[in-house]
Amino acid sequence: MNFTQAHQSITSKSIWNKINVFLLFFFFALASNAQILEPVKWTSKMEKKGDKVILIFDGTIEKDWHMYSQFTPDGGPLALEISFKNQKGNYELVGKAKEGKTRTAFNDVFGVDETFFEGKAHIEQEIKIINPNLKTVDVEFDFQVCKEVCINSNKKFSIAVPSTFKMDEVPVVAEAKLDETKVVGLAVDTVKKEEAVQPKVEKTAETAKEEIPVSAPTRSLWSIFFLAFLGGFAALFTPCVFPMIPMTVSFFTKQSKTRAKGIRNAIFYGLSIIAIYVVLGLLVTKIFGADALNALSTDVWFNLVFFIILVIFATSFLGAFEIMLPNSWANKADQQADKGGIIGILFMALALAIVSFSCTGPIVGTLLVDAASNGGIAPIVGMLGFSLALALPFMLFAMFPGWLNSLPKSGGWLNTVKVVLGFLELALAFKFLSNADLVLQLHFLEREVFIAIWIAIFGAMTLYLFGKITLPHDSPTNHISVGRLYLGLLTLVFTMYLIPGLWGAPLKLISAFPPPPQYSESPFGVGGSRNGAVSSESIKGLPAGAELGPHGIMVFHDYEDGLAYAKEINKPIMLDFTGYACVNCRKMENNVWSEPAILPILKNDVVLISLYVDDKRELPKEKQFTTASGDKIITVGDKWTDFMISKYKTNTQPLYVITDLEGNNMNTSKPTISYVSADEYLNWLKEGISNFK
Repeated sequence: MNFTQAHQSITSKSIWNKINVFLLFFFFALASNAQILEPVKWTSKMEKKGDKVILIFDGTIEKDWHMYSQFTPDGGPLALEISFKNQKGNYELVGKAKEGKTRTAFNDVFGVDETFFEGKAHIEQEIKIINPNLKTVDVEFDFQVCKEVCINSNKKFSIAVPSTFKMDEVPVVAEAKLDETKVVGLAVDTVKKEEAVQPKVEKTAETAKEEIPVSAPTRSLWSIFFLAFLGGFAALFTPCVFPMIPMTVSFFTKQSKTRAKGIRNAIFYGLSIIAIYVVLGLLVTKIFGADALNALSTDVWFNLVFFIILVIFATSFLGAFEIMLPNSWANKADQQADKGGIIGILFMALALAIVSFSCTGPIVGTLLVDAASNGGIAPIVGMLGFSLALALPFMLFAMFPGWLNSLPKSGGWLNTVKVVLGFLELALAFKFLSNADLVLQLHFLEREVFIAIWIAIFGAMTLYLFGKITLPHDSPTNHISVGRLYLGLLTLVFTMYLIPGLWGAPLKLISAFPPPPQYSESPFGVGGSRNGAVSSESIKGLPAGAELGPHGIMVFHDYEDGLAYAKEINKPIMLDFTGYACVNCRKMENNVWSEPAILPILKNDVVLISLYVDDKRELPKEKQFTTASGDKIITVGDKWTDFMISKYKTNTQPLYVITDLEGNNMNTSKPTISYVSADEYLNWLKEGISNFK
């Protein structure tokens, strides 16, 4: 081969190599861009239904994904937030936005019931137009949609208002101009796939237009029923109800001509009790509205009012006073009961409900409060469970009168049951006060204070059960029963279990009750350390912009601050794109960062910069900007999301990157890494740090 041929061969190879490199980068770019996910496609329109103007938003959610409702409570994933941008002087909102079919499932990480859409999201908002010259209605959605991971997204709608829109015309539909959905960031999925499986329900087009189903907390209804059943069972052993069992059963067996008729009457009596309490639950749902009850669960005044109500109930059970309905009600019910027959039996059941109200009222009230905070038909289900437990003994003992001989005799133990219920109601009351404090972010009832209050309540309950404390209606006694001793020991164990919570223990048995760990005076526990973290007294002297993060790792939350410090000490940077509502981020921090081989590296060999993509703090006006694609960067979270997407072509979290002081990636095989095992994470860390050196 001569020089010319060799040169041509080399030139051809060079051109071919350039083409290969170009193709490689082209396909890499395609693969990178494929990481930008948009699982919800939105449409919007304005309709006129009679004299109502309705904004309708429909989202088509990809398979296996789910989007969180506006009724998902605080302390969990990000709830849907609806903002009406040009409302002032143009239109008024009529009520709260209504939602289509949702599901509710318990999240054991956050300790809350999450409400979410699957398949489709349907939202309606009624408005009253007050500006005749209004051209558009501008609405913005901030929402979180999840599968194995969760994406925080922002959607803007600009819905045109027809110039001929008048209240007496034929319904008009105005299609909206659809803006692009801006990806705000990603958190982590918190609903297990097996919990998200729902049977498909087909509806006609007419039905779909007319009906907006409310949230249906299917998983929680069983727990509500079970807890209410236990509440009814506990009510049986109170001084107002327990003595009524033999009296009522004896009445039916003696007054009935045959045993079969006595059994029938007793069964009808039990069914009447169930009907009375179920109607009560139905009235609560009807008066407040199923969707309104759900919305109330995060309302400050709802939580404050029921905190006061439960404290009053608890005080009554502890013996300070009795809550009773007017005697005239019981007298009238007794008069109707004397008439006999089916109507008489029904009024006998009503008389029982009225007479026993001083004992059952606080339990029923507590159950209704708890059920109301879950929304939907929960109050009805709760009253069904309560009344079933209350009615069953009357029916069973009427069928088998011989069982009456096995009943324990009435005595002071009945008041003990009542007092124990008082302590439990007092403890539950502080959950509602805690909810109000969390919503307002007052930090009056932080985690340590809440746990301390529960320690005091259950500690006092333990002393009461051991006979060291007596209350007004207690009978004199020289000893305690074996059952009371065992219950006292159980309460003592529970009280001791609560104590380490002051020092940062997770207290998983009661994770749904106290405020989350981050809502506390000290993230590391009272006066000490946790998982290698250091106390607040030792954080003095940290560099500007730094603070102590998980396990006492020094962390920056601003990229410029962290970069300046890394240059000062000449160490590589580890970027941590994370989110406040990111479950897998917390799992990585708790389970992987805490490993003995990994924690020293994060503390000593890198400069950690954690950037929260769901940080809602607004940037100063001079630092807000608009991206080349037209997205407005307004919040701190927007800024870090734009940084993540533009630099690393992904919106997934958690996302970890090791860079040098010029922002170059230090890992060649895997430039970025996400939710992985401790071994894989350790090897990735070591590779990035060694390449920096």
